[in-house]
Amino acid sequence: MQSPLSGARRRRRLLAAALLAADCPTVGGQAVMEGVMMRNADVYALALRMPDGSIQARRLPWFSLTRCRLLKLPFARGFPLLLETLINGVGALNRSAEALAEGEEEPLEGWQLALTMLCAVGMAVALFVVAPHALSLLMQWLGLGGAVEGLSFHLWDGFFKCCIFMLYIRAISLVPDIRRVFQYHGAEHKTIHAFESGQTVDADFAARMSRLHPRCGTTFLLFVICISIVLHAVLVPLLLRYWTPDQVWLKHAGTLLFKIALIAPISSLAYELIRFAARLDDGLPATILRAPGLALQRLTTDEPDEGQLEVAVVALAAALGPEERARVLTAPYSLQDETPARD
Repeated sequence: MQSPLSGARRRRRLLAAALLAADCPTVGGQAVMEGVMMRNADVYALALRMPDGSIQARRLPWFSLTRCRLLKLPFARGFPLLLETLINGVGALNRSAEALAEGEEEPLEGWQLALTMLCAVGMAVALFVVAPHALSLLMQWLGLGGAVEGLSFHLWDGFFKCCIFMLYIRAISLVPDIRRVFQYHGAEHKTIHAFESGQTVDADFAARMSRLHPRCGTTFLLFVICISIVLHAVLVPLLLRYWTPDQVWLKHAGTLLFKIALIAPISSLAYELIRFAARLDDGLPATILRAPGLALQRLTTDEPDEGQLEVAVVALAAALGPEERARVLTAPYSLQDETPARD
């Protein structure tokens, strides 16, 4: 088996891949370093394949931002759910690195985790908001596009956004360590499909399932990009109709800040759309809505081996309650339960 990753810098490189490998709840999860995290309601389980070949699992409380009733409402829950998934995902990734490092490095502390998350968000904003805008300005300067008030500017912006997203996924998929994350991503999807079938779940049964899942984090990100293209093309010209600064730099700076502010409502819309698509009965509308995301998952998932499926099944079993856990057959593993005791 490939030696575990070590080092905070390499861990941050894996963060983006792990977020691509995250599902939206109900029962969902995320691939981490040599393992899988599964979330079920207010708990999650982290199962890892250790260097000695054993499987170790931890059951932990899920940090939630949506305990307030208002934040659970449709079209209000998407952005806080995205933030809490990011926070818990970074925490799970850090725990996997800490467990596999075998004392080679100090674990990240709270402020370091916060800084890592801010760096990840900053990189995403730079790649998918600032860079496409700058490239669209280049098209305008070359005479191939119009000003920011016009539709052609935002068509170029959307085109570059999609290209950067696809190239980024393709580039990180060539890194061997990240390819292993994508294999665990496939194992996570197969295991969730097996669980959702209502039958007894084990690694052999999960192996027969699809590695593509309609509630995948990759699909969510694709929906965010597509919705942003439409809303930017409509709302930015509308903004500039009523707010027209004389300075060109101020106009573009204000436009970028406006696009960043739209991340919250766009992610909320994308969340509701992905839930709607996942719940549709099979048919033409469902196929049309699911097809782009499922096609993109062929880049962010790989076929797992039996050992990786065993880890994913353990993560599922550890996340479930006693009744549901009874129909999950796992390989031997050790479990550390860190959830609060209930009366």
